[in-house]
Amino acid sequence: MKVKIRLGDSFWQLSQLFNIPLVLLLDSNRNVNPNSLQIGQEINIPGFVSVNVQIRPGDSFWRIAIERGISVELLYALNPTVNPNQLRPGQIIQAPLRVTWMVVEGNRNYTYEAFIQDINRLIGVYPFIRLNIVGNSVMGKNLYELRLGRGTKKVHANGSFHAQEWITTPVIMRFLNAYALSLTNQQPIRGLYTLPLYNATDLSLVPMVNPDGVNLVIQGANAAGAYRDSVLAINGGRTDFSPWKANIRGVDLNNQYPAKWQTEANRKPKQPAPADFPGTAPLTEPESIAMANLTRTRAFDRALAFHTQGKVIYWGFEGLEPPESETLVNEFSRVSGYTPIRYIDSFAGYKDWFIQDFRRPGFTVELGLGRNPLPLTQFNEIYEESLGILLASLYM
Repeated sequence: MKVKIRLGDSFWQLSQLFNIPLVLLLDSNRNVNPNSLQIGQEINIPGFVSVNVQIRPGDSFWRIAIERGISVELLYALNPTVNPNQLRPGQIIQAPLRVTWMVVEGNRNYTYEAFIQDINRLIGVYPFIRLNIVGNSVMGKNLYELRLGRGTKKVHANGSFHAQEWITTPVIMRFLNAYALSLTNQQPIRGLYTLPLYNATDLSLVPMVNPDGVNLVIQGANAAGAYRDSVLAINGGRTDFSPWKANIRGVDLNNQYPAKWQTEANRKPKQPAPADFPGTAPLTEPESIAMANLTRTRAFDRALAFHTQGKVIYWGFEGLEPPESETLVNEFSRVSGYTPIRYIDSFAGYKDWFIQDFRRPGFTVELGLGRNPLPLTQFNEIYEESLGILLASLYM
């Protein structure tokens, strides 16, 4: 929601008026100098939307404020050009409405288009969330990073490296929504107040690493565009793409990293396939390159890659993981019920490369149980299990 600066307004006064933490107001207006506000200048107010109110006979700002449980001052802030002493029946004014509901619609077939729709909803209500394009898919879809927080501890999480594991994307998006909602309403999540986490942590989320593959799994061959004939050939002529893990070129993005890549290449498919083909060399695909570049640039303190399924958390690689990893994974296990597994005979994944190159805690979290793609009937359960892990990644 936007308001226009009035004479005497300051960010501090607006934060008090709307009962919004000052840091969120400042971070929602990064291009505004708080020391040189101009009358009429538009300011973003996070956590609110404005609604139309039609004036009835006998209405006044006072009466409307009482009915809506808000202060009269809020109506003045949203209607700076309206004379409250000359209201006319039928006249439309604006009233603020605090957002107390989730705006992400996660429990649905979560295509790239659904993802973009929810990004726009989140940014519209919570402009302190920063949106970055970190790369593009083979088909040219933007790979988005959503980032929030102003702390020094850098935490990263990602989802949908594997196309058929697309349920990880709405899980991450729902968490982001819950986090932002908690911040603006100053209400805890599982007893944990989140503003201290925001001030201490810089959270980076790439919820959909493989958008081309996700749409292929959900929508079928027509979603492949110019790659339609190619994906049908790779899939053996089958029109059911639900088991597909790879990107649109048939490369498994989580087998693309230079962490014992050759070991995987020697025992995995030698040509494009619905799953497991590691490519002709490490980091050949634009999606895996984008994730590597983002990680190198930001140098995260810890990274979590969300996959499905198994209810396990992989946390080691070749003995290169730091001691902190075990402490973290034990807390992740406690809050989720998932089983920690240190080593597995599988390499060249994002988590492996992160541990190898940065010597920092990296985790592959396998959400849920069953056959991929997991059904949406598991969504709420999976979200509740992942919520504890994501929160712990911030407070630990």
